[in-house]
Amino acid sequence: MSVTSITLPCPQPHSRFPSQKKPLRSRSNLGFPSRRLIYAADGVSSSSSSSPPSSVQLPQRIAPTPEPTKLPLRKIPGDYGPPVFGALKDRQDYFYNQGREEYLKSRMLRYESTVYRTNMPPGPFITNDSRVVVLLDGKSFPVLFDNAKVEKKDLFTGTYMPYTELTGGYRVLSYIDPSEPDHEKLKQLIFFLLKHRRDKILPEFHSTFSELFQTLEKDLAAVGRAEYNAPGEQAAFNFLARSLFGANPVDTKLGRDAPKLIAKWVLFQLGPVLRLGLPKVVEELLLRTVRLPPSLIKADYRRLYDFFYQSSEAVFEEADRLGISREEACHNLLFTTCFNSFGGMKIFFPNMIKWIGRAGANLHTQLAREIRTAVQANGGRITMGAMEQMPLMKSVVYEAFRIEPPVPVQYGRAKKDLVVESHDAAFEIKEGEMICGFQPFATRDPKIFDRADEFVPDRFTGDGERLLKHVLWSNGPETQSPTVQNKQCAGKDFIVFISRLLVVEFFLRYDSFDIEVANSPLGAAITVTSLKKASF
Repeated sequence: MSVTSITLPCPQPHSRFPSQKKPLRSRSNLGFPSRRLIYAADGVSSSSSSSPPSSVQLPQRIAPTPEPTKLPLRKIPGDYGPPVFGALKDRQDYFYNQGREEYLKSRMLRYESTVYRTNMPPGPFITNDSRVVVLLDGKSFPVLFDNAKVEKKDLFTGTYMPYTELTGGYRVLSYIDPSEPDHEKLKQLIFFLLKHRRDKILPEFHSTFSELFQTLEKDLAAVGRAEYNAPGEQAAFNFLARSLFGANPVDTKLGRDAPKLIAKWVLFQLGPVLRLGLPKVVEELLLRTVRLPPSLIKADYRRLYDFFYQSSEAVFEEADRLGISREEACHNLLFTTCFNSFGGMKIFFPNMIKWIGRAGANLHTQLAREIRTAVQANGGRITMGAMEQMPLMKSVVYEAFRIEPPVPVQYGRAKKDLVVESHDAAFEIKEGEMICGFQPFATRDPKIFDRADEFVPDRFTGDGERLLKHVLWSNGPETQSPTVQNKQCAGKDFIVFISRLLVVEFFLRYDSFDIEVANSPLGAAITVTSLKKASF
């Protein structure tokens, strides 16, 4: 994905599977290296009720007064167009006429505001309401992390929610708001999943990704080029299964099929908001007019479910203690592993390789020298202490998260009337209105970051660490940690840690590399064209 240059405007002042029916039910610290170094391892106005005809007046509901602001209060610009047709027109612009980033940027420039009203896909007839208030700067965006102001119930995928039949009939953790009673138990369960085998993370990552590197080397030797994505996805799933569940998929009925099964399952959930590159009429009819029926992938999902059910006894014991049924726990473990963790690795690892590859041999040499020096100083072993002695490596990973976050869009619904501030103005958002933040614009905000559209490898070294609060990929600032009270990604520290591990393992083995990059519906498609083996 190319990075669109951003200029912020200055506004004018002013096992229940699908066949089984049952009522829906929904149900830290891990020890991963966060910045504190843990270890490796988520315009509706309320009308007051009229007083009854009585001599006693019941208290009227009084709308809360929005917070005071020193910035000029401005009416939120933009509009939604006529019902149905406005959303349909905007969908054409979003997917086909302009593309996602140009769609958002062009309206930002038209309205001279980083906060405005528009429609977001998929629109009719998958969702009944496409209307959102968009946030496109780093100052307004964090309101989406404030649980006192916004609700996240059923908003993980935005203006629509996939069928719960795709997750066994359950609303899984990603769709549950912290105010709901089951949120705490389910998030505790995911924290347990990530920490109970933490001593296996380093060795399993080394083993699994060494196999990947060997595959790339063989392909390069055979045909002069090596596709990264398919073997990289296989390595990602194998690593997650071996490290978190102690199971090798190849030795089970699942075999090597997990990545393709997951891809199909994710398509049934995210298809309405993906651009697959098919002819427009095909995508519109297949993905954005009606939903794909879950029954088509019931058997595939069952294979994934059976694998996790048979591999999760230790986690199930914790679920029993927390009062979560094993069935519900299994659907959540599957979603967390396949959608959140595997999905994050599927998207972010190729993107990070893309940015490091494009940066060139000079950065590669600096990384190799820093990584090897730190490892040698720690007895030739990759340890948490050794990785803390690699400031450039850590900064490179953070910069990749900043410039191209793996989950670009976050949603929330205003719990009350509130005021959102951009750099230049303040805006009133009414209770019940949907808020949509497009994170790549917020994390490439030129009023926060110098050379905001450039990949700057050492941006977060030294005094640059103060900018980490503006790295938001995890549904929260990088300087904060996930808890059972917030919606920050439960695996935040885990994903950061294994992303660092990929860079460390790679540059212990190679001095430099060359790649070709193409677009794909999720992340970059990487082809490795050369690997220079380590010379020192």
